[in-house]
Amino acid sequence: MGNPVVHFEINGPDPELVAKFYGELFGWHLESIPELEYTTIDTHGGGGINGGISKAEKPYTTIYVGADDLQAALDKAVSLGASTKVPVSDIPNVGTFAQFADPDGNLIGLFNAGDREQPGVSAGSNPPVTWFEIYGKKPQPLWQFYRELFGWTIKEQSGDGYVYGEVDAGGQGISGGVTANPMKQPGVAIWAESDDQQGYLDRAVELGGSEIMPVTEMSGGLKIAMFTDPQGTFCGVYEYKD
Repeated sequence: MGNPVVHFEINGPDPELVAKFYGELFGWHLESIPELEYTTIDTHGGGGINGGISKAEKPYTTIYVGADDLQAALDKAVSLGASTKVPVSDIPNVGTFAQFADPDGNLIGLFNAGDREQPGVSAGSNPPVTWFEIYGKKPQPLWQFYRELFGWTIKEQSGDGYVYGEVDAGGQGISGGVTANPMKQPGVAIWAESDDQQGYLDRAVELGGSEIMPVTEMSGGLKIAMFTDPQGTFCGVYEYKD
């Protein structure tokens, strides 16, 4: 079984603006922790994963992957071509974490709560975060990197002009994909699940975001839309029907 994706994080120079944006857009519940300069997100979506908002010089989104031995996971990532960005560090009363940049430069986190019980996603009807995407210049080398590092099952899907690796991360986290975005640039995106893609897309633009992809019907009953928030980080809204 692979290592699960257990948390998402939106980082940037104006965390207050970002918190206000997602709170108003999706109704996510936000709690500021001033001593950590951090805002927690409970989506109240009834499923998926929770996240946080943190201050950083440049905007980016990341995901955190659960691991029993963070140093061992970090060492293995480096041996596979990654670089350490944050060494194993303690967050008082929360757990330990670390960050690395994968071979294409995507910042990915590692997390271990130890014996501490982590609060899950609260019940509610807000859009839950149930999918992630990691973008690379060429997806296939990243597939092998994450297969070896986390034991993820990555199934190739291809079509006219695209190659996609669908990720089954295993465990109690969420699934996702590893692919190349249209800009052929590294990045990480979170995807919230809803049957009202157009409504959330319009609202995101009203609140200061920008449309990246209009509502688009894909094969297999998938419908997606994508925007950037006011600081430029990616977020998608999708619906999947069998």
